Amino acid sequence: MKYLCYIRYVGTHFCGFQAQKEKRTVQGTLTEILEQFFESPVMVTGCSRTDSGVHADGFALTVALADGSLPVPPEKLSLALAPYMPPDLSLYRAQAVEDGFHPRYDAKGKEYRYSILAVPVANPFYKDRAWQVYYPFLPDALERMNRAASHLVGTHDFSAFRAEGSPTKTPVRTVFDCHVERKDALYTVVVTGDGFLYNMVRIITGTLLAVATGRIAPDATADILASGNRTAAGATAPPEGLCLARVLYDEADFLKKTRD
Repeated sequence: MKYLCYIRYVGTHFCGFQAQKEKRTVQGTLTEILEQFFESPVMVTGCSRTDSGVHADGFALTVALADGSLPVPPEKLSLALAPYMPPDLSLYRAQAVEDGFHPRYDAKGKEYRYSILAVPVANPFYKDRAWQVYYPFLPDALERMNRAASHLVGTHDFSAFRAEGSPTKTPVRTVFDCHVERKDALYTVVVTGDGFLYNMVRIITGTLLAVATGRIAPDATADILASGNRTAAGATAPPEGLCLARVLYDEADFLKKTRD
């Protein structure tokens, strides 16, 4: 058995999730905390890699001890670890799963949310938490963005929305939902899919921003998608507005009752 844990982190001062020598990462930080807590080596396996500056609200990972034990009941693990956590990282839920469960390969999908703040003057409360855009959006920007986003839903070759040099077996992905929400000056791009190419959500966001400002027509996203041409899409949005919101699993496949 091992723990399936859900964590939140502000990625501003992390060099991404994956452990790197002499760099502060989420995986490296959490491994150090857990090994101190359990007084034993642990293996921390994440559901995905996130870049420097990217945040997470529902990142999933497994924690396995060498002997396969669960020394702390899963439902008590978050409170037990709370005093050890830095202010930009928290483990808020845990449950028991079988040894064969993998947080990445058993995921059915992920939801990302990207925040854009359209303001003429910087808002310090959103520093490192949103892409602050200082030029005006069109009056019907939300409608235009949602029309453009609708063309991305479905199973497609997303080569036009992939960073060059990304090592993947296939550029085909299924997007279950892609839409934009607005609250005052804050626009949130929500994308849910079965998997994502490198920088795919950030390139989708950059393209929708170009739609919001009139540089790309709403229905042009269909042509961009069909072209497979990265240069036809918009710029890659910066990392600070991106957040992994949740990981989707078929719970019937792997959930076990937590210990009493």
